[in-house]
Amino acid sequence: MRRRRYSQWDGSQEVDDLDALGLFDELSEQLLYHGDLAAALRDLMSRGYRSPSGRDVPGLTDLLQRLRERRDALLSEFGMSQTYEQLREAVEEILDEEGRSLDAARQAGDADASFKELELAALPPDLPGKIRSLREYEFSSVEAEQRFERLLSDLREQLLQSTFSQMKEALGRQTPEDLARLRDLLSELNELMERSREGEDVGDAFRDFMSRYGDILPPVNSLEELMAILQSQAEAMTSFMNSLDPAQRRELGDLFSELFGDLDLRWQMERFSENISSMPGFRGDGRFGFRGEQPFGLGEVGDNFATLGRLDDLESSLKNMASPFGLSDIDLGEVEEALGADARHALEQLRSVAQQLQEAGLIERTDGYLKMSPKGLRRIGAKALEEVFRKVDGVGLGQHINARSGRGGDLEYQSRPYEVGDPFNLSLQGTLRNALLRQGGGLPLRLDPSDFEIELTENQVSCSTVLLLDLSLSMPLRENFLPAKKMAMALHSLISSRFPRDYFGIVGFSEIAHELTPATLPQATWDYVYGTNIEHALMLARSMLSSRNGTKQILLVTDGEPTAHILPSGEVFFSYPPAPETIRATLAEVRRCTRANIVINSFVLDANDELRSFIEHLTSINRGRVFYADPSNLGDYVLVDFLRSRASMVEEG
Repeated sequence: MRRRRYSQWDGSQEVDDLDALGLFDELSEQLLYHGDLAAALRDLMSRGYRSPSGRDVPGLTDLLQRLRERRDALLSEFGMSQTYEQLREAVEEILDEEGRSLDAARQAGDADASFKELELAALPPDLPGKIRSLREYEFSSVEAEQRFERLLSDLREQLLQSTFSQMKEALGRQTPEDLARLRDLLSELNELMERSREGEDVGDAFRDFMSRYGDILPPVNSLEELMAILQSQAEAMTSFMNSLDPAQRRELGDLFSELFGDLDLRWQMERFSENISSMPGFRGDGRFGFRGEQPFGLGEVGDNFATLGRLDDLESSLKNMASPFGLSDIDLGEVEEALGADARHALEQLRSVAQQLQEAGLIERTDGYLKMSPKGLRRIGAKALEEVFRKVDGVGLGQHINARSGRGGDLEYQSRPYEVGDPFNLSLQGTLRNALLRQGGGLPLRLDPSDFEIELTENQVSCSTVLLLDLSLSMPLRENFLPAKKMAMALHSLISSRFPRDYFGIVGFSEIAHELTPATLPQATWDYVYGTNIEHALMLARSMLSSRNGTKQILLVTDGEPTAHILPSGEVFFSYPPAPETIRATLAEVRRCTRANIVINSFVLDANDELRSFIEHLTSINRGRVFYADPSNLGDYVLVDFLRSRASMVEEG
């Protein structure tokens, strides 16, 4: 059961105006084309949709583009080489400050100043060497010395934060006691990781570990959770190092070793780096190429790379979404953090689409498999039917030509003036209306025989129809497939709603023919095989009509001449151009249908001379009608002809 929360409207809330029926209508065209409900839903979520209020809900394609733009902006803003050069410049500024102090002291007659200048001139050229020597150097400038100590402290803090960002507050103090505690923490953590890698259960040991260090560690319940957090930081630092040029990478590595005078702490850091990098799925490949001008501190490495990693993972999750219900696994908080509240709302809308369609009864989900419900099938058919009749002037749903009423029991919801000899099915509403108009109002109301109107009832003439739908590869290649399938859905909707006693069958054919049901028609798609086996389709339709009463007809919809038929052995013979034996076999089946009093009406798309010649032979044998249509008017031709031919059947019946 879904929980809903209600609050007073203050004008700031966004209205969830998802219209399940409207969305399903938008979905239906893709569904009919691909025949796959899940694929149609993925397509809808990929491109987004417009809500009934006119608000565009961006799709996954738009969100993915925004993720790429956010990542590109971050990569274009910062530069890692600049980060390294910033450290070098900071050391040079300290040396300049010390040089000015020594110059002033030498001019004041300090004999030691010249020796110190020579000492500075002899510093190693590389950054780690300079820092190593300056740690042993006795500064003349108090300001330069203070700046150097702050630089060392900041570098140590940033280095630790880049690997242990969850412990920033504790690591920021860097007192001897804190660093000793960090050394002990790393020693025990390394031991736990190594024991766990050997397959040992370290659950109790980890809980004991957390009881001692839980105040500076993130709140986790297992070693695996802690490792997942620390791994992302280590991946960021490794990616940072790998993204530098070899000389910078070597110098910065030496610098990191130089920052910790405690050899045991240095060793524990190296041990931790080896343990964490050996974890399954560890990524430190330098896949993020920063190319901007703005440097960032080492302490920001973890945060920036973690942000890029989250953007990368979120992009991968959205791009590889296999099921519309899989959107429920996406962390909406991460989406909002990456792209803002509007993106979060868009994803909330997208992830609710399938659920809303399911709640509206338009689709069903069984064992993880999505399919259309009977209500959804009716909706698609009704929409296709409405689309056809909107284009046809003078023909309404079921308003086919019929000069006389039948003697059935179903009302046509039409009436006419009574004539002597008519069944006295009095239309009370029409009769009273006529009396009021004639009398001009007032009571009592007096009836006259001229006021009588009678209800018309539907003539119960049975008509059996089988639609032959070409599913060969040429249909989608010539853009005929979708119009033909929509026509089939519309025809089924018309017959099932207006003529429920009629029989309607569907046969799909390409290399061979097979029966389709109205329930499976939306999922039907073209066959990736060559062959237009009209003979087999006619044979199957004749079999389906053999047990039916009343008038029988076949509606053939195709864009190709016969190129395949069934051999006496049961194998399929294919030839293009059509072989004479295929034409003969197909026309022989036409004769069998004709002898069985089955009318074949043909609706031909993209007719060439060969196809026209075949259709003329078919028509001369069967005496059915032929219509040369195009995708835009195929539905009009088929449905209007069906109504008119059925009206003729009523007349003849």
